[in-house]
Amino acid sequence: MLQAFFHAWERHLSSVSKDRVVRPFEWGLDWIPRNGSRPDAPPAEILSDWVSNVMQDTDTFYAVEPTTDYCVEKAAHATERRLTFPSALRTPQAENNTVYCRVFPARSRRGQRSPAAVVVLPQWNSDAGGHVGLCRLLAMSGMTAVRLSLPYHGDRMPPHMTRADYIVSSNVARTIQVCRQAVLDARRTVAWLASEGYDRIGILGTSLGSCLSLLTTAHEPLITAQALNHISPFFADVVWHGLSTRHVRKGLDGHVDLDLLRALWKPLSPWWFLDRLRDRQTLLVYARYDLTFPVDLSTRLVREFQTRRIDHELTVLPCGHYSTGKAPFKFVDGWVLTRFLRKALLGPRRS
Repeated sequence: MLQAFFHAWERHLSSVSKDRVVRPFEWGLDWIPRNGSRPDAPPAEILSDWVSNVMQDTDTFYAVEPTTDYCVEKAAHATERRLTFPSALRTPQAENNTVYCRVFPARSRRGQRSPAAVVVLPQWNSDAGGHVGLCRLLAMSGMTAVRLSLPYHGDRMPPHMTRADYIVSSNVARTIQVCRQAVLDARRTVAWLASEGYDRIGILGTSLGSCLSLLTTAHEPLITAQALNHISPFFADVVWHGLSTRHVRKGLDGHVDLDLLRALWKPLSPWWFLDRLRDRQTLLVYARYDLTFPVDLSTRLVREFQTRRIDHELTVLPCGHYSTGKAPFKFVDGWVLTRFLRKALLGPRRS
């Protein structure tokens, strides 16, 4: 009975959005370098060869050039600051090439600034207020929170768009590159925090933000703890089977099957980077009645952490994906995430 109730609620909450568009399928070869590929090769082969090269050296793929072009300004709210800087990956849409962050400084205690900070990556198509309450809770708990706007979200969205379709879409290579852009943006955010003197840095991501957070942690040595809110081992499987991405699946159908898509989206899939997490503290969170990140995918990732004996904590929420953002579940989720990060970043350092 509970499952039927939550599944019906999830479908209702998903149906509220009326602006989903089925976009045409594209391999996206204009988003990748063509060095060394045969001009007459099939697009799938060209893309497969490029992905194979990427996976041989993902440190280079996710490497980020340093920048000093950070701008910190006062925000509308007295307790916030606004951080902007250029994205390390340039896209054809100029609006998307500036990164916007809302900074929530930790409340100082006894005149001392906290050494801990958390980069927060909200979910796909999060609005401007998404995760702001969570950031304030983190700040109240002694950790500076930096809410990063993902590519094509908020101020980064071109005028002709109403949804952040370019970060997850039926354009295969563009999806890889825009998600890569999010990782590079997160790494530049971490670099700014380090330059400000923070030496205990964590990351928190929800849904798509969870996947991007894991990729960032796997390639950013300054991150010591990650809280992953809604999880899957494979990027392609969520798009293929998830409730929220049915319109993306429609654009893919007839052009690529799941096995090929899973292979092409390897650079975005947590499965291939788990052994890089052995020296980090990790919280895994999934929802028992999730239809967007299907539960069998979440439990498979948990089992893989267990099989590989990668240290982690686990929380299973008694709700679904969308309902995680509704009371009372959002309060439970926020408490679980904040408690973990507070312990990981403000507790005794691990030897």
